[in-house]
Amino acid sequence: MSYFALPVLFFGTLARTPVAAVLDPPLILGFGAAVVATFALGMVVTRLVGKGGLAAMSLQAIAASWGNVGYMGVPLCIAAFGEQSLPPAMLTVIVTAVLSMVFGVMLIELEVAAGRGPVRTFLRAAFNVARNPLPLSIALGMLYSGLGLPMPVPVEKWIDLLGAAAAPCALFAIGLFLSDKSVKSGLVEAGLMTVIKLLVQPLLALLILPFFLDLGSIAGKVALLMAALPTAANAFVLARQFDISVEQNTATVLLSTGFSVVTVSALLVWLRVS
Repeated sequence: MSYFALPVLFFGTLARTPVAAVLDPPLILGFGAAVVATFALGMVVTRLVGKGGLAAMSLQAIAASWGNVGYMGVPLCIAAFGEQSLPPAMLTVIVTAVLSMVFGVMLIELEVAAGRGPVRTFLRAAFNVARNPLPLSIALGMLYSGLGLPMPVPVEKWIDLLGAAAAPCALFAIGLFLSDKSVKSGLVEAGLMTVIKLLVQPLLALLILPFFLDLGSIAGKVALLMAALPTAANAFVLARQFDISVEQNTATVLLSTGFSVVTVSALLVWLRVS
């Protein structure tokens, strides 16, 4: 699904949406500040509790700050707030991926790949983001929109058909991922990261976003919902890639996803009432 339905949905929507309607500087600054604050908190807590090195601190910070904004967040936003929520939702995907992945991977590389130099470290981190199909589809969609090219009707129909499969496929993929994982150890760190992800990050967003956005707007509601989502599977993938904090990050994905049924549902009720 990460290579077909969701990227097609992102590209198709952005290609038919004016770039000015997607690029929202207040949303970028407000949501980005919440992600960075959560990332920093995750690093500090990991250092105090687990006394891990820079790589372990960074991986735990990724688990605390990188929500499942792509596969879970976008379908939820569409279901809760309608199609008009898609542009700000995709913008939060960009912000989350850039901040959490680039900063996180760069810090990990400083310890794991010491001696390669800062330029090579930065380029490797940037490449890991650029090859991800979600940010890539977003960039291509915005480029297509910026060029003002017409969308052929057969292509548009194909995009709508495949993009419509994104939400059900996302739910299936999340369930399949979780069914193959088990919690063995690292529960203390995982529990703390889960609390930070599900409770602290949305609270930080609630405090920070009013300086940039109206919380009653679609963009404000989307940003709050995205901040409250459970840890993305990317945290496990990166931990597995570097073979550091694998069990802790796996446990964080499991715990945060399980408890998010309560926390995210409560937030959705509050957002609709308010």
